[in-house]
Amino acid sequence: MLTTRTARTAAALVAVAALAAGCSGSGGKKSEDDGGGGGGGKAVGTPRLKIAMVTHSGEGDTFWDIVRSGAKAAAAKDNVTFLYSNDKEAQGQAQLVQAAIDKKVDGIVVTLAKPQAMESVLAKAKAAGIPVVSINSGSEYAKRFGALAHIGQEESVAGEAVGTKLTEEGRKKTLCVIHEQGNVSLEQRCDGVKKTFKGTVENLNVDGTNAPDSQAAVEAKLQADKDIDAVVALGAPVAALTVKAKQDAGSKAEIATFDLNAEVVRRLKAKEVSFAVDQQPYLQGYEAVDLLWLYRYNANVLGGGQPVLTGPALVTGKDVPKLEKYTARGTR
Repeated sequence: MLTTRTARTAAALVAVAALAAGCSGSGGKKSEDDGGGGGGGKAVGTPRLKIAMVTHSGEGDTFWDIVRSGAKAAAAKDNVTFLYSNDKEAQGQAQLVQAAIDKKVDGIVVTLAKPQAMESVLAKAKAAGIPVVSINSGSEYAKRFGALAHIGQEESVAGEAVGTKLTEEGRKKTLCVIHEQGNVSLEQRCDGVKKTFKGTVENLNVDGTNAPDSQAAVEAKLQADKDIDAVVALGAPVAALTVKAKQDAGSKAEIATFDLNAEVVRRLKAKEVSFAVDQQPYLQGYEAVDLLWLYRYNANVLGGGQPVLTGPALVTGKDVPKLEKYTARGTR
């Protein structure tokens, strides 16, 4: 019999194989009413709901633009007023969740990148009778904190897939670039890489909201250590600056990244990035809003309380023709 972890690993590897054959705003941003727009279709006939999404996004992180696009499409379909806010600092994010509670919203979507700061405020949401869905990060904390479900990828499993692929490609020393210190999901990604990579893995912490400094830090590391033959970026914006850092350092290291956007797809096409891990952020945003609507009007819980996996899947240059039109319109 498969263990739970083995089953999840198998599911992730199936997703990887399937795709190979055939994953922002500004820190401290106040709540924005997206008005349920963006879907383009006719809304359902149920009474209007108000759903808030509060993320840990930092300035310039385009990943969250895609999440919001998905959430807005679901909001348009489900007759939902969608409120979005974000703060890269854990305490600021908790305060934004409290603000959503004070507004008596009908549901809250939240990320758990720095989970301990969120525990008490999510207990307040539960006491107020407001259902919560977590997305993207902190899946192991979701049930403990009272969330109906968690939607995202198993970060350690995704990292393991990266480590395995780099080993298959004969790499010996990998630099894993963490762009947000203290984010448990990013640490899990690098830990996953270390678990399956047969060579050496070294972590490098940078400030992802400061692109020039981050690029300089990666460049300096590549110049100082010529043995580094692979760099793993943990987000699409970091992948772009890593490509530039590699060029300036005169390095021949392979570059892989987590998450997709239009620029990553262009760089996959140009063979500047060898592969990307897609966790389908549009799907995370869409399913989170839709799950709360389904729960409110039909008592359905997607996944039955278990994590709902949206990845990982490894994307390479050969997948570009299938993805370009979707990344261009911000849905992948």
